[in-house]
Amino acid sequence: MIRFTKGPASTPRVEKPSHRFTVGQMVRIRSRIGMAVKDAETFHVKATLPAKDGSPQYRIRSDRENHERVTTEDNLEGAEAVAE
Repeated sequence: MIRFTKGPASTPRVEKPSHRFTVGQMVRIRSRIGMAVKDAETFHVKATLPAKDGSPQYRIRSDRENHERVTTEDNLEGAEAVAE
């Protein structure tokens, strides 16, 4: 969203979307139709990243993997959420 301030030196100000999850929080990748999520695997949020296409991004990592992943917030849910 872009907002303009009043006055002669008005410049657009872009509001950054806030992150719903915090560093250290456990999350799960949402299941998608036709795609199975491996045993509802949980991930730890390692870092928050700038938004991509209006959705905040996160760097996440599973204890079972040696690499980190980057995903947008709309692909994640809190680990306490019930899988559907």
